[in-house]
Amino acid sequence: MRMPVISMKRAIIGATILALCAVLLAACEPAPNSQNTNSSNTAASPATSPQAAGSPVSGTQAGYHVTNKYTIGGDAGWDYILVDSEARRLYVTHYMKIEVLDADTGKALGQITDTTGVHGIALVKSINKGFTSNGKADTVSVIDLQTFKHLAEIKVGKKPDAITYDSGTDRVFVSNGDSDDLTVIDATAGKVVGTIPLGGAPEYSAFDGKGTVWVNLEDKNAFVTVDVKAMKLTKTTPIAGCEEPASIAFDSANRRLFIGCKNNLLAVMDADSGKQISTFPIGEHVDATIYDPATHQVFASTGDGVLTVLHQDSADKYTLVENAKTMRGAKTLALDSKTGKLYSATVENVPLTATAPPAPIGKVPYEPGPFVVIEIGK
Repeated sequence: MRMPVISMKRAIIGATILALCAVLLAACEPAPNSQNTNSSNTAASPATSPQAAGSPVSGTQAGYHVTNKYTIGGDAGWDYILVDSEARRLYVTHYMKIEVLDADTGKALGQITDTTGVHGIALVKSINKGFTSNGKADTVSVIDLQTFKHLAEIKVGKKPDAITYDSGTDRVFVSNGDSDDLTVIDATAGKVVGTIPLGGAPEYSAFDGKGTVWVNLEDKNAFVTVDVKAMKLTKTTPIAGCEEPASIAFDSANRRLFIGCKNNLLAVMDADSGKQISTFPIGEHVDATIYDPATHQVFASTGDGVLTVLHQDSADKYTLVENAKTMRGAKTLALDSKTGKLYSATVENVPLTATAPPAPIGKVPYEPGPFVVIEIGK
């Protein structure tokens, strides 16, 4: 039966509209394998995520990473770095001098000069003085922290390296690497009160503020316990599996020591019994370990450009948080207790064969880039 002409035209128009709608709907439908890159809810696959691969993430990054870099230039030599959180200052050892920077901006505030082969500085804020360990002069310089001028020179042992200050005993401790002893200085008097033989080459030291000091013996794979009041060594403790212990930090609440070893190992030790609690793998050429009681985190920085972060779940339980990328050569470390930021120093263009300053300071010759200070945060 033939349809009326008007009805047929209506049918054709309706079919055409339906067909057009179908085409438009098909055009709006996303392809099965397409990805909306503009969506804020799009998540990277764990297998291909930059964070999962352990590399820095551009823009926002959850873990620790380099947040600022301050170019200093000059000689390619560095060692310990220290933060004065209250005064907002950074003290950066730089071959034969110490650079003093504003901790918040990186602006240069001045230099402490005539510190031959300086390794570190200890701050005694109560008397506004600093004490520098001058490795090539076998001296400690007493510095006015306002003017950066020398106030006195103190003769110590051979090749003074790490230097620390314990406000609990008002003593400055100087690790003399080539004479295998510890020089003890009365900070207020500015005088040596004793030299304690250690039986090996000392590196960094930690203390409890009550008269006990622990010092790494790098060539003995051990640490020693020193009674400051009696001015004598009381115990030598081997560290199982540790070679060349270089860094040490102390948790006063739980009486735990965190010792960085140059065979890519971090050892957690009971400070009093000497019992080894646990060990963790870290990067190559560790030179600083820090414990932050505010966050219960342990940091170990290594010259291959890795910052290992552990969380202290309890006195005897620790969890790896991350192995963050910093910069090659950034082996020492300082914590700003006010902001939680970390600082280190190195030079640009450290080759994969090196983890420290170029020869003759370090072991590997190379052509360094500019000397830089880096800020590490989240």
